[in-house]
Amino acid sequence: MILDLFAGPGGWSHALTVLGVRDVGLEWDPWACKTRAGAGQLTIRTDVAMYPTWPWVGRTYGLIASPPCQAWSMAGKRLGLLDQPLVHQAVTDLAQGRDTRERLLASCQDTRSLLAAEPMRYLHALNTVGEPDWVAMEEVPDVLPLWKQYAAILRRWGFSVWTGILNAADYGVPQTRRRAILLASRVRTAEPPAPTHAQAAEPDTLFGPGRAQWVSMATALGWGATDRPVPTVCAGGGPGGGPEPFPSGSRKTLTDARDRGTWKPQNPSLASRSSRASAGTKRDGNRSLRPTDPPRWSWSLRSNNQANATIRSLSEPAGTLFFGHRANECVWVPEPANPGGADTGQLVVPESIRITAQEAGLLQTFPADYPWAGNKGQRFSQIGNAVPPRLAAHLLAPHLELPLDPNDFTLAA
Repeated sequence: MILDLFAGPGGWSHALTVLGVRDVGLEWDPWACKTRAGAGQLTIRTDVAMYPTWPWVGRTYGLIASPPCQAWSMAGKRLGLLDQPLVHQAVTDLAQGRDTRERLLASCQDTRSLLAAEPMRYLHALNTVGEPDWVAMEEVPDVLPLWKQYAAILRRWGFSVWTGILNAADYGVPQTRRRAILLASRVRTAEPPAPTHAQAAEPDTLFGPGRAQWVSMATALGWGATDRPVPTVCAGGGPGGGPEPFPSGSRKTLTDARDRGTWKPQNPSLASRSSRASAGTKRDGNRSLRPTDPPRWSWSLRSNNQANATIRSLSEPAGTLFFGHRANECVWVPEPANPGGADTGQLVVPESIRITAQEAGLLQTFPADYPWAGNKGQRFSQIGNAVPPRLAAHLLAPHLELPLDPNDFTLAA
């Protein structure tokens, strides 16, 4: 079997499903487990740090691990960086069969830091019987030195190992998400998959086809570049969101109109928090809005509410999506479509609109109908922590000796 530690809502698992293979995931978060159940994925709800290793010995040929990254991520307090020496010590001890986790944990600034050492506990137990055949691990870039420590140990055990930083956009993910990757194998040379995309499209050569241009958010979401449709509204405050701001039926009307491409609002604030969104003709400054009017606003995605937030236009991939304590703060922001136009100053500036869980999931290359469980905050947390399935499939296909068809990952809703 394939063992998936810290399985989350199923980024690795969905990739395996697309490839025609299944894994068994260990996951503690109840909402991630509900999401996995809805997606038909095999799951044991448990604390990875407490679960015994003996049930897997003699039956595991692949191991996947994406330990929680909150203690290491740029998005958090980064206390895990202060704990790095303790985590390295835990990996060294576990690789020799010594369990010093309790003593080391007492000195940690962040109780989650040692979770990054847990894969070594499983790897040591499996190595006693010559397992697994291969390993794939993923984390935020700051964890790369730890992956290099893992690599040195795995090489002593007979593995070929590669570690490095990969950009998900280079593999068709509409997001410039950079992650530290470890790939190891007992049966083949470990190496990163060949990139399929580049920031600028490359021409074909005598050596093969050129790389396609990075996938834009507009392409991934199915929003035509010329249509500039209003993003779907996700209003309400706080991590759990709030009540639906539209009167009954009005949100469906706006969404249907967007999908049909028959209504191109030049003032997306009409689709914000006003109950007037269900009316017929609207006003924008001194002009009447009509379906035939040219669009006056384009949209960009702002990654958070910090001063240095990444802002990307719809024609580009998103920046790295992260949520957690900044849940629901990833927003669509309006920009004039014709900055030099004579009458743009007369227009009412639309409000920013929070991204929806479905939109965020699509930008992570999950299907539009993926069964996210929980309230808005719980869904966003799962999405932000997940491995993009399309990137995961590129990493796993060579280990499984299976072909990967990029068309298996439909991006647009």
